[in-house]
Amino acid sequence: MTNLRFWCGPIAAAALAIGTAVTVNASPADTRGKAEAPARPQPNIIFILNDDQRYDAMGFLDPALRTPNMDRIAREGVYFPNAFVTTALCSPSRASILTGQYMHNHGIADNNIKFRPGTFFFPMALQTAGYRTAFIGKWHMGGHSDDPQPGFDRWISFKGQGEYLPDNGKGVRHTLNIDGQRVERRGYITDELNGFALDWLKQQDGKQPFFLYLSHKAVHADFIPADRHKDTLSREAIKLPDSMADTPENYEGKPRWTKDQRNSWHGVEFPYHSTLDVVDFKLRYNQTLRAVDEGIGQILATLEKKGMLENTIVVMMGDNGFLFGEHGMIDKRSAYEESMRVPLIAFGGGMPGGRVVDQIVANIDIAPTFLALAGTAAPQGVRFDGMSYADLMMGRPFKGPWRTSLSYEYYWEYNYPQTPTTFALRGDRYKYIQYHGVWDTEELYDLKADPREMRNLIADPALRQVVRKMRGDLFASLDPEQGRSSVTFTQRLDEGSVLRNRNGSGPGDFPRRWLRDGTEDDLGNGQKAEGGQPVGH
Repeated sequence: MTNLRFWCGPIAAAALAIGTAVTVNASPADTRGKAEAPARPQPNIIFILNDDQRYDAMGFLDPALRTPNMDRIAREGVYFPNAFVTTALCSPSRASILTGQYMHNHGIADNNIKFRPGTFFFPMALQTAGYRTAFIGKWHMGGHSDDPQPGFDRWISFKGQGEYLPDNGKGVRHTLNIDGQRVERRGYITDELNGFALDWLKQQDGKQPFFLYLSHKAVHADFIPADRHKDTLSREAIKLPDSMADTPENYEGKPRWTKDQRNSWHGVEFPYHSTLDVVDFKLRYNQTLRAVDEGIGQILATLEKKGMLENTIVVMMGDNGFLFGEHGMIDKRSAYEESMRVPLIAFGGGMPGGRVVDQIVANIDIAPTFLALAGTAAPQGVRFDGMSYADLMMGRPFKGPWRTSLSYEYYWEYNYPQTPTTFALRGDRYKYIQYHGVWDTEELYDLKADPREMRNLIADPALRQVVRKMRGDLFASLDPEQGRSSVTFTQRLDEGSVLRNRNGSGPGDFPRRWLRDGTEDDLGNGQKAEGGQPVGH
């Protein structure tokens, strides 16, 4: 059986963030790669993707935020507290959304690599199924191109990360690519994208189903709120995490690279090579998110005014999380919860509301889910790594098991060398993390007992079998061929963001359990696994 809970207010919602649950039974389903027949005429689908919005960046989970429209969707619709991305980096995550595949399959390993020719994007199947489609916002895949892409009838985008403000401060306007034509920007980016989305929605007459992909720049760093929000919200309401402190307790059992990152581009001691204050940084993040929430409210109001909400499904998600001091870090990329866990809420389309769905869902599930909602499927030969959670969302019974774990992967980037190549397996209870190409420890966390991931259990003798199984399951999830997998990397063009604060902390220490004086009996134990033979932990 699968767990499904009903909304019970902000206090219960806060408990969700640390894994507390009150459950009722609902029936389960395997929907991998299958098209479920829609229970009503093809629904309209609106997908709102917010940049760098971490899982708890909604008002009902964090009182320092004000997001009444997101809160409404979670309260009156469906809230997925266990939503994740399989790579916490803009381009790879967005590619996973469009293809339904892990990074090692779709090939977009960083923010520069281009899609392989002929790559299938799920909106192409929606077009074939009779949908009008529109993409509005940040694309950011394949370098800095903003050219129109397959699968979309309407195209509005910008190059790379884009800019919050319409000009460079010297009178030179930034531009948008609107259906292949270069058009000057007019205003604050979130409002501008919301305006284009509303204009397109107002043109829909109900004779043809539609799919709108609204892909925000916000809330990507460096955060710039709309002028109307600059003096709003409380700095005092922002609480920094305990794990931000540089204490022996916080780094006990942690990999060396985490201490090294503390004094780096993505660390709290030298963030973006600056003297940035993390509290002020978080305040601007909170303020910048407000325009996104206002736009969501305008979309819902437009749907209600047009009488379309009953047959329009609205889904909002983050493309990856964001650390604000956790483990001494900022930004994303790592496999820690604040980096890989994202908000996912849904509303409308006749779905039973006020529900909380606990299953592990991910960005790779968006493609099969939306095709299932539309009553269609990917063409022959297209493989999805994800599963459809359409039945979970719509409150329908389903058959078969749901996943109990999800793989995570991130490949080292020379321009941001602080975070190593990372592979992880995130289960319902345990998370296992290993690193590639660095001399460092693995990690194992009991997420039920330790949701903040502070106590590394990798050397706990009682958990050897857990570690052994998760190592094997993780490797199998990487689609190895003939016992091997591969890591993609791109050409190095310079040294990257390698600077350190000379007054900051020094490098990390090796785990104490690895230290020897040269007389012990276990000095050659590390060679026992040579040749691929499994050994004890």
